[in-house]
Amino acid sequence: MIGMPKPTVRPVNPQPTAPNLLGYDEAGLSELVAQWGGKPFRARQLLRWMHQRSADQFADMTDLAKKFRHALAQHCVIEGPQLSSEQRSEDGTIKWLFSVDRSNAIETVYIPEGDRGTLCISSQAGCAVGCPFCSTGYQGFSRNLETAEIVGQLWYAEKVLSQLPSDARLPTTAGRRGSSNPPARAISNVVMMGMGEPLLNYDRLVPALKLMLNDHAYGLSRRRVTVSTSGVVPMMDRLSQDCPVALAVSLHAPNDALRDHLVPLNRKYPLAELLAACNRYLEYAPRDFVTFEYIMLDGINDADAHAYELIDIAQQVRCKFNLIPFNSFPQSDLQRSSNNRVRRFAQILLDAGVVTTVRKTRGDDIAAACGQLAGDVADRTRIAERRPDRAAITLEESG
Repeated sequence: MIGMPKPTVRPVNPQPTAPNLLGYDEAGLSELVAQWGGKPFRARQLLRWMHQRSADQFADMTDLAKKFRHALAQHCVIEGPQLSSEQRSEDGTIKWLFSVDRSNAIETVYIPEGDRGTLCISSQAGCAVGCPFCSTGYQGFSRNLETAEIVGQLWYAEKVLSQLPSDARLPTTAGRRGSSNPPARAISNVVMMGMGEPLLNYDRLVPALKLMLNDHAYGLSRRRVTVSTSGVVPMMDRLSQDCPVALAVSLHAPNDALRDHLVPLNRKYPLAELLAACNRYLEYAPRDFVTFEYIMLDGINDADAHAYELIDIAQQVRCKFNLIPFNSFPQSDLQRSSNNRVRRFAQILLDAGVVTTVRKTRGDDIAAACGQLAGDVADRTRIAERRPDRAAITLEESG
């Protein structure tokens, strides 16, 4: 492990059934503390102690009454994730491997760049979608993460990064609301782009998002919290009503025939349904566009004809395209498009007036780049047995 300080995480009550307060949003926490006579403002105090001061000991919460602290210590815990390993890239990217139970581990990535610090958070142990260009998909799916396990990744990262020397920490408060003089925060953006499909863990995801947005917790703006989905249409509609944040859609193909192979969920929610859902979401979104993520695969989805098909999509949905160079991993025989091909592809889109960026690869020397995250998952879907050849996408299938 790289020599960064580990935060002390000592559960006050070792009972496994004790509620972990990291998993409660303000409404849920208010209901919980009311059981011990706590007023709603006590919930806000707890949020500030846990998420702004990274507290894990009730005894340290000196503005809470002793009797109330005693009740909390008897019945609750504040328990962060268990660190298994940490790796640090030459470009400053940090990857943490967390054990979430005896059978599963997940990965979380921190990406510093300029005045922005982005934390990439996992939502599931493994992933059931099974995209052939994604290392997580090769592991299959074990279970959804609890809200405390989702938020705990942010809690842990904030705690560790705050202990770095000030000259090594991003001096940014970008995107954080609340106090007029908030402390410097290393994390200005959160993206739900780690292991798993966030919208297939919807009921645990939404409370986590609400904590990220809450001024008494992390105070991030809706524009700086992004949920990435492979296209779970019904849950996109629900998110637009329950907690609309920035939306990124893993598109990766411009037509149904190819997308059926690259993003198997397309067989259930084809492009026409997905694009209609994007337009419905935009009525409530904090941004006036959807980001379409598009991984560049040599000879598969990177032809000029595919770019012209994307232009047609851009005429149907207000969007920007984020082209992602494919990051290899051992189980896949797919190849990254050449730099010249990526530039040509991007230029076709730009010439048509479509906002297009090419994602800079970060953390690939520690397998922390897009598509490379793979913890340690007890697969109960047996994907490896059922679909051993899912990387073998032919040119005929790619159109």
